[in-house]
Amino acid sequence: MELRKNGSQPSARGPAEYFTGTVRIDQLFKAPAPSRSSGAYVTFEPGARSNWHTHPLGQTLICTSGYGYVQSEGGPIRTIRPGDVVWCPPNEKHWHGASLTTAMTHIAIQEELNGKVVDWMEKVTDEQYNGPRDER
Repeated sequence: MELRKNGSQPSARGPAEYFTGTVRIDQLFKAPAPSRSSGAYVTFEPGARSNWHTHPLGQTLICTSGYGYVQSEGGPIRTIRPGDVVWCPPNEKHWHGASLTTAMTHIAIQEELNGKVVDWMEKVTDEQYNGPRDER
C-alpha cells in the first residue's frame, strides 16, 4: 500500500501549448504498472479551457467545484456543476473548461495505452467557446 499525503506533490501550471487561460494541475495519482490509470485535479480559472483532444481509452471527469463547460466535436456545449460526471469515450474529440465568469475544478481520470493518455489538437477558438450552450 502507498499513501501520498496531500501537499506532497507540487502544483503545475497547464502548459499554454495545450490550454487557453490559467489552468492548475494537481496530480492525484499515477498507478504503477501493470495498472494504467492516472488522475488529477484540474482547476480552470474563468474563461480557461483545454485544447481539443482525445484519449485512447477515454476519460472520466468529475466536477468538484464551480461551473464549467464540456463539448464533443459536432455536439452542443454542455454545462457541468459539482457532482456531475462526464464520460468521454475513447478517441472522441472534445474540450472542457470553466465558464466565462466562474472557475471550475474537476477530477480527470484516464488510462494510458502504449504509454499515451492524450492526443492534443488545436486550440478552442473564442468563437467555438462562446457558441450556443445546452444549459440542461
